[in-house]
Amino acid sequence: MLVLLESLSFYRNVRIGAAAGALLALSLYLVRTLELLGPVIDTREYPLFGPDVWFLLLAFVLAATSALAVAVVLTVAAAVRGAREGGAQPPE
Repeated sequence: MLVLLESLSFYRNVRIGAAAGALLALSLYLVRTLELLGPVIDTREYPLFGPDVWFLLLAFVLAATSALAVAVVLTVAAAVRGAREGGAQPPE
């Protein structure tokens, strides 16, 4: 199993996905909290916590799902690339 994961560059893909997900979530969270696109009209009430905590939790969910999506896409691309290279070799 470890050989398969290494041949698909799985761990590299997970690191790239985590970095991409964190960057996306952080940038959207900063846009929201610093009001970079203008003020947000707050007409709703947020139970238990303020809006910043809820958006921080949403940023975490966004980071996790986008990291997973990037890692899966990169791993599938590596698998397809490996299958094409493996099928192109003449039999010995």
